[in-house]
Amino acid sequence: MKSYIKAISYYLPEKAVTNDELEHLHPDWGIHELSEHTGVKTRYYSADDETAADMAVKAAEKLFEENPQIKDKIDFVLFCTHNSDYVAPASACLIQNRLGLSNSVGAVDINQGCTGYIYSLSLAKGLIESGSARNVLMLTAETITKWIHPEDKSSVPLFGDGATANYVVANKDVENSSVNNFVFGTDGKGFKNLFIEYYGARNRLPEKIFEVTDKLGNKRLNTSFYMNGSSVFLFSIKRGPKVVKDVLERNNLKLEDIDMFIFHQANKMIVETIGQRLGIPPEKNYSYIENCGNIVASTIPIALKNAWTEKKVKRGDRVLIAAFGIGYSWGATIINL
Repeated sequence: MKSYIKAISYYLPEKAVTNDELEHLHPDWGIHELSEHTGVKTRYYSADDETAADMAVKAAEKLFEENPQIKDKIDFVLFCTHNSDYVAPASACLIQNRLGLSNSVGAVDINQGCTGYIYSLSLAKGLIESGSARNVLMLTAETITKWIHPEDKSSVPLFGDGATANYVVANKDVENSSVNNFVFGTDGKGFKNLFIEYYGARNRLPEKIFEVTDKLGNKRLNTSFYMNGSSVFLFSIKRGPKVVKDVLERNNLKLEDIDMFIFHQANKMIVETIGQRLGIPPEKNYSYIENCGNIVASTIPIALKNAWTEKKVKRGDRVLIAAFGIGYSWGATIINL
């Protein structure tokens, strides 16, 4: 039994912040010049009282509206986020209740960032192809902007909030549509280049919360999200091409066998540099980052949905999806549409 992605929907919060608005707030940042590198023109901010789980519920409700026949078929919920509502229980359990899903479904959270879609999809595939589930509701959501200091020039222009809902099912009637073999990797030595130091069991809240400014003028609290942009860039452009080569080899395919490449939308420069290093034609390296920013684990499914809507990909195409980031971690697979 194979697995495949049957439907994707996504939700973006109401508050859209354009480059013009950021330029007005921070006239010394050179936002429009910066966007030539990031590629981001608009990003969305979750409301003050809106959590990742709230957004995941809205994405799932949109999925059910667009595909009314699937809700009663769900037998497992996977929820990928760094921002659960509570330390315990898993937010997936609360989402099951809020969506009115059957009490017979399984539900679990996955704490994984930039590579979260790849890892979640591999778990959905495992559940289905092992016979443990047949219809998986796979959710990704992040409220990363709540963790970013408003004066952090390295992160504010880049990141946004949002959620996706993916319906991953057993391949019974659709020929040649499937999720293929995966490759993964981890290098925990790089964890401090993308992290939130406090609030976990290792470091509770510090005795004193204070503001720090780096040599580039980026401001943050010692409890804020931190990104070492140059280190992350070098890691991504080095690891990205290798993970593509590894997943092609794992699936006995060549670069020219792939109809479209969709990378984690970290920023425009990273996506384009990886494509150039591999010799991918620009028209085969799809990007959607300008319309919503870097939404962590949600960037690949949002891009995949829009590539389909825009008819950049079609039924029967092979799409290589790959991600790399926080952890450090990376992963990739190839899907047949």
